[in-house]
Amino acid sequence: MAKQKADGSYDGSQIQVLEGLEPVRKRPGMYIGSTGYDGVHHLIKEIADNSIDEAIAGFASRVDVRILEDGGITITDDGRGIPVDKHAKTGLSTLETVLTVLHAGGKFGGGGYKVSSGLHGVGSSVVNALSTKLVAEVVQNGQLYQIEFAQGATVQPLKKMGKTDRPTGTTVTFYPDPTIFKETVTFDYKWVVNYLRHQSYLTKGVYTSVYDERTKERQAFYFEGGIQSYVKHLNIGKEVVSDNVFYVERQVEDSGVEVAVQYNDSFVETVKPFANNVLTPDGGTHLVGFRAALTRVINEYARKNSLLKEKEENLSGDDIREGLTAIILVKLPDPQFEGQTKNKLGNPEVRRYVEQVMNEYFSYYLEENPDVAKKIVNKALLAARARKAARAARDNVLRKGALDGMGLPGKLWDCSSKSPADSEIYIVEGNSAAGSAKEGRDSKTQAILPLRGKVLNTERARLDKMFANKEIVAMIQAFGVGIGEQFDINGLRYHKIIIMTDADVDGSHIATLLLTFFFRYMREVVEGGYVYLAKPPLYSINKGQNKTYVYEPEELDQEVDKLIEDRRARGTTINPEDDRMKQAGVTVSRFKGLGEMDAEQLWETTMSPENRVLTQVRVEDAESADAIFTKLMGDEVSLRKSFIQNRAREADIEELDI
Repeated sequence: MAKQKADGSYDGSQIQVLEGLEPVRKRPGMYIGSTGYDGVHHLIKEIADNSIDEAIAGFASRVDVRILEDGGITITDDGRGIPVDKHAKTGLSTLETVLTVLHAGGKFGGGGYKVSSGLHGVGSSVVNALSTKLVAEVVQNGQLYQIEFAQGATVQPLKKMGKTDRPTGTTVTFYPDPTIFKETVTFDYKWVVNYLRHQSYLTKGVYTSVYDERTKERQAFYFEGGIQSYVKHLNIGKEVVSDNVFYVERQVEDSGVEVAVQYNDSFVETVKPFANNVLTPDGGTHLVGFRAALTRVINEYARKNSLLKEKEENLSGDDIREGLTAIILVKLPDPQFEGQTKNKLGNPEVRRYVEQVMNEYFSYYLEENPDVAKKIVNKALLAARARKAARAARDNVLRKGALDGMGLPGKLWDCSSKSPADSEIYIVEGNSAAGSAKEGRDSKTQAILPLRGKVLNTERARLDKMFANKEIVAMIQAFGVGIGEQFDINGLRYHKIIIMTDADVDGSHIATLLLTFFFRYMREVVEGGYVYLAKPPLYSINKGQNKTYVYEPEELDQEVDKLIEDRRARGTTINPEDDRMKQAGVTVSRFKGLGEMDAEQLWETTMSPENRVLTQVRVEDAESADAIFTKLMGDEVSLRKSFIQNRAREADIEELDI
């Protein structure tokens, strides 16, 4: 906001005009969302998406990424190459125009792309503005052209480098600016792998690869089946209703509709909607059309084949989508996304396109696969009965409105603050530890909820079974967000939900069970960054009245070594035959559990905001997280056994207290 002069006047001299790429460097968050880890990796997406657009248009067959040892990254495609001829409006080469002018690109209806993931045409120029160095190379007609920039400014104009045998295409190498990205400028190999895997699923027939010069790791992807392969990937480890994946791809007017569907035996829905290869996590018109058609077609089939009795009400959309895995991919010439982050598709005509395709072809699929159709309907009928049972159980157990925050569990020791932003709740294993936590806490901001024993494994439980579990019900009551149909993140009473369990195998198991519950039934709480894991100390180093707390076995060794060296430096005679603790002049206590700590110890080590170690639980890759929970908490023993065997050598026997 412009500031007034000292005399209070306000005129045009106080209005700042930013030219060229200055606005990007001044307010980078407006263009890439953040200047942290996510922002750095968003730069890769902006450049690589352009290469994928060439593949979608049928002009490229591969996209290769190379993470450089010196901190940069190179993205290469074999597409047509960004034009290098002179641009009529700017007087610069088209390549320089694309890389230095906001809202310049081939995605505004000029015939460059019929379909693209780009919306505002700012991607390449924004990456250029936020890089200390960017070099672009284009191969066209057997000639290699090169141009170089620094923080968006041209330092080497477009130059013809000579003839080359390389195929046509574009190569962009850039280095994120550490003055912009203060948190990190280091690229994450796993992020690149996941991004390229998804793009290969969504653009069938395109080859993608990544090579990391730092670690010599390499991975490549090619999926002839496209989104059919994607659905099968998402269902790994789950028992599917049928190996046969429903798949349809059709052109409707000027847009393409592609859908893949396969049901599994889980109780959760996994539907990923994409528009021009861009994931739209908040859905949009394509998702609305898909859901409406799916519900209509399955209910009509159930009625027609007498799987629903005449007096039975129709199956709800939630019932029908239990255990559903689906990919919806629409390709359209003018996608209307909500904002630069593109979280939601707004084109109204797309709902009609998707409904039309699903109504016709999913109906054919059910008619041609009656055994599969019957299994899908029966699964939905079971879900409907469970939903009614859950509603009855909820009304019975919580009939006084506890799920709406009107009633709280009796064993909750609440905090006095009414501000969710200032409030935190500790989920504590065991009554003994909970008692110490209650006595030692800051009662203004810290609430304590004790849990008895191991909570229900919610990976394989519907809501009706969960409402019969006292520990689960107590958490639902305490958090205030409700569950299932009543879930509302706006009701969250605490902005820090802290899982505090013993630092042993049982404690880890309880924490995993709790995280399973959050991930499956309150994922928005995790995605919002509200869930944390407390880290209690493993050891107490005692020297007279002084105590030092240590959280890792390695830290204990380091601390003891330091104490021994300090004693030697002071001239203390040390007998090398004595055990190390005696040499250090200390005694060490090993905490077997939270219950061994008194209130003061628990406060100063695990609950005091000044000293505690908290780990925020984040879902950076929901697909990987889903797969891990399926392996560790599902019914398939062989998957869990394989997971443990493959990682057995990573386990620290002493630390696990085996």
